[in-house]
Amino acid sequence: MSDSLEEEREQIREQKKRELQHRLENGGEMGEDAAVTPSEPIAIEGQDHLEAVVDEHDVVLVDCYADWCGPCQMLEPAIEALAEESDAAVAKVDVDRHQRLAQQLGAQGVPTLILYAGGEPVERTVGAQSKGQLEKLIDRHSTSA
Repeated sequence: MSDSLEEEREQIREQKKRELQHRLENGGEMGEDAAVTPSEPIAIEGQDHLEAVVDEHDVVLVDCYADWCGPCQMLEPAIEALAEESDAAVAKVDVDRHQRLAQQLGAQGVPTLILYAGGEPVERTVGAQSKGQLEKLIDRHSTSA
């Protein structure tokens, strides 16, 4: 278990390095109030990490998924594209690794997608959604729209 935790920590470190490099290459947007939206999904490590991500970003799409779930696998390309293209941060919760968190989020089936805006859950969908449906969901709650 500790190897996979260290692996996820390394992924987070690498993501932070990419974010910092992006900031530096784009004129050092360090002084802005809003956090730079990651261009890749954020692997959530637990309740505290999820709360930190939700607090840091105006709009967060949380994907509660399982590796064995067919609809989750079908949804993966849309989730990746949304992370790269949208103004929302995209977070992923592996329901098998984080069963208690999934339960707290009310994820009774996978995939369950929860949209947070202003720190509060505002929308919830269960089952595979199209990229277009998810873009509309994000746009409805995006402050920059």
